[in-house]
Amino acid sequence: MALSTKYDPSEVEDKWYKYWLDQDFFHSEPNPEKEPYTIVIPPPNVTGVLHMGHMLNNTIQDVLIRKARMEGKEACWVPGTDHASIATEAKVVAMLKEKGIEKNSISREEFLEHAWEWKEKYGGIILQQLRKLGASCDWARTRFTMEETLSKAVIGVFTDLYNKGLIYRGIRMVNWDPVGKTALSDDEVIHREVQSKLYYLKYFIEGSDDYVTIATTRPETILGDTAVCVHPEDKRYHHLKGKRVVVPLINRSVPVIQDEYVSMEFGTGCLKITPAHDINDYELGIKHNLESIDILNDDGTLNEKAQLYIGEDRFVVRKKIAKELEASGHLDKVEDYVNNVGFSERTDAVIEPKLSMQWFLKMDEITKPALKNVMDDTIQLIPPKFKNTYRHWMENVRDWCISRQLWWGQQIPAYYLPNGKFVVAETPEKALELAREITPGLLMDDLRQDEDVLDTWFSSWLWPITVFDGFEDPDNEDISYYYPTNDLVTAPEILFFWVARMIIAGYEYRGDKPFRNVYLTGIVRDKQGRKMSKSLGNSPDPLELIREYGADGVRTGMLFSSPAGNDLLFDVKLCEQGRNFANKIWNAFRLVKGWQVDDNIDDDDVNLTSIAWFEARFHQALEEMEDHFSKFRISDALMTVYKLIWNDFCSWYLEMVKPPFGEPVDRKTYEATVGFFEQLLKVLHPFMPFITEELYHELRERTDKNDCIIVAEWPRSAHYDTSLLNAADITFELITQIRNLRNSQGISPKESFELYVQTDHFDQYIPFSSVVMKLANLSDFQPTEEPMDEASSFVLNGDSFFIPMGGLVDVEKEIDELKKELDYTRGFLKSVDGKLRNERFVNNAPEKVVEMERQKKADAEAKISAIEARLEALSGRG
Repeated sequence: MALSTKYDPSEVEDKWYKYWLDQDFFHSEPNPEKEPYTIVIPPPNVTGVLHMGHMLNNTIQDVLIRKARMEGKEACWVPGTDHASIATEAKVVAMLKEKGIEKNSISREEFLEHAWEWKEKYGGIILQQLRKLGASCDWARTRFTMEETLSKAVIGVFTDLYNKGLIYRGIRMVNWDPVGKTALSDDEVIHREVQSKLYYLKYFIEGSDDYVTIATTRPETILGDTAVCVHPEDKRYHHLKGKRVVVPLINRSVPVIQDEYVSMEFGTGCLKITPAHDINDYELGIKHNLESIDILNDDGTLNEKAQLYIGEDRFVVRKKIAKELEASGHLDKVEDYVNNVGFSERTDAVIEPKLSMQWFLKMDEITKPALKNVMDDTIQLIPPKFKNTYRHWMENVRDWCISRQLWWGQQIPAYYLPNGKFVVAETPEKALELAREITPGLLMDDLRQDEDVLDTWFSSWLWPITVFDGFEDPDNEDISYYYPTNDLVTAPEILFFWVARMIIAGYEYRGDKPFRNVYLTGIVRDKQGRKMSKSLGNSPDPLELIREYGADGVRTGMLFSSPAGNDLLFDVKLCEQGRNFANKIWNAFRLVKGWQVDDNIDDDDVNLTSIAWFEARFHQALEEMEDHFSKFRISDALMTVYKLIWNDFCSWYLEMVKPPFGEPVDRKTYEATVGFFEQLLKVLHPFMPFITEELYHELRERTDKNDCIIVAEWPRSAHYDTSLLNAADITFELITQIRNLRNSQGISPKESFELYVQTDHFDQYIPFSSVVMKLANLSDFQPTEEPMDEASSFVLNGDSFFIPMGGLVDVEKEIDELKKELDYTRGFLKSVDGKLRNERFVNNAPEKVVEMERQKKADAEAKISAIEARLEALSGRG
């Protein structure tokens, strides 16, 4: 077969992905004869399309699952999507608006019909896109958080936790999203610094012309003020004890209260209290028995209780009320001010603290096993720096607000009786039974189910259990075999949204961890360090990248610089580097397959040495790889393979064994080279699945349809000769020096010459002497006892090398080059001496580091002596 000079991913990727699917290579079933290896995908939102964060996350998962599959484990990667209540409902509402339909004009059932229709049309896009990346998920196991079985599990868990006394209903201060018109948990609020205004307002003391000044960033909330608070030890306000002040514009008389919560240093030291619209004010309101006046509608407009600006948006009111306060003499001054403001993670709306009737899960006791088992490393967070963050969150966790004011999601299984009481049950039928225990004779129509749905995370926290139907059938074969899963790969920003809660659910419902390791990826950022986003326009389209650079090129591009927990500064050049790597492998393959094999010629000493060396080097690199994988250093593992292939195999080994142009190669060398190539493709496969499968089939004829690299046996570690590797390192340095000398002297690589070395250890060069002679094109390589005057020279590891070149060498040029090298080496020696004279360095640095510096000094001194001797010899010739 004639192979093109460049690798064309478009001819390969769809072909092999289809083949893998046709052969069912991704599918897994419980197999007692094999060790399970399980990953559950962080379910992307059903609204989503592939972005760079997904690319990184899913590439890492695919690398882990492909390696496990090749290691002979029963590898199971479970895919699926999350129903994303807020985001999906927003999409459906927008779709209905385009059709001229308002959500509030149709019934819940009609809305859900539209929502399911939208989900069926758009909901699977991201999973289809993952196939382009090469994701080897077990697609037959695809799950959705709102499918019937999973929803039934969610309702069952709610009912169970309620019956255990862990779920309660009450009016609490919540984070309110006025765009989504729903409550949010603390973790769904993103805090950002914004440029604001600080308004200093005059509150007149009742019955007096005196006033106190109060600073606020939200002047519209004064309409809900029910007190003013000062610190009890603040002497400036002792005269206000027991008095009342008048709220500007609405003339409401409110008490002055004292509480140590107020900071005497911040602002004026005088605080307005709005219990319905600030979490801290809410707590003070309870403590001091204050009235709570909620002035906001669910959409962020002001209601009748505000008395003014009824029906107007809160931010419009902020501008208007500032002007009115100024006109009425209540505005003292306005200052620019930078403060933290909460935004909805889903809609990016500014959050309003709001009193609301919601459902909550008590978190104080249920979190304890999840905290203990992460802190003692039963579950490992990688990198471990996240343990402190995790502990802080778990030790300060608040009750989880689990209700959402939406229709898309699992409807809360609480049923209200006509008398206002309620029952909680998994089905309407069971609810009616419980209701009749309270009020006999009730009919189903007498019950009204709670309108709210459960927080989406209340579904996905059960994911490692529900994907294996662990609630419907707790002892089924799948859950018994695959749970606990092995590795979870996810982003740090959902460590609490999702990871911590899955751990809580795992211990609550399985009595065991849901996974053993949590690998936390970094955030994909652009070259300027900005997080990639649609709004900034700095995020490339992943599918376009795949079309241009190939899936293998993009995968390696993402991984070349993505250490666990550290952000990835993405540059499209990384994908270009990945594509170049694919072309390098492709051309190495073309070279090897282009060799003619002659069974009648014997292997020679160069090839035998080369084969022995590369086998040792392969097993050394394999050992490095395995160490990196064990520590989740995926980027480092890739770089080990990259250097092994590019440097060791292509730049050295193939040059060592390739026959002269037009001549054949012996059978043993050819088979060894093909065997090495096959092993290299195997260790590269998890990172670059497509090109490796293609070349695996081109290397040899594969008659068995199951003889594919995706299920080939992972190479096994073997003992290797380190002395052989050390000798090779010296050899490669030597060859490089000779080539550099050729370049500096303008001598053609085709012109051979002799090489002599003045050394006490010539035996270290003997194993690879034939290799040196071939790659450096030497006619002889011998030791010498004395320096050679009529020769070019260089120093390597304290040994002096001489190349007699007769009239070929420009003596003046060589003297000039040697003087430059002498100046550089003296400067280097001076810097090393400076370190070794520094007592603090010598006494505090590790012994190994100090010893390395001493060795550098000895090497530099030997090199200086050799250069000086050579200069003296050349001066005599001049």
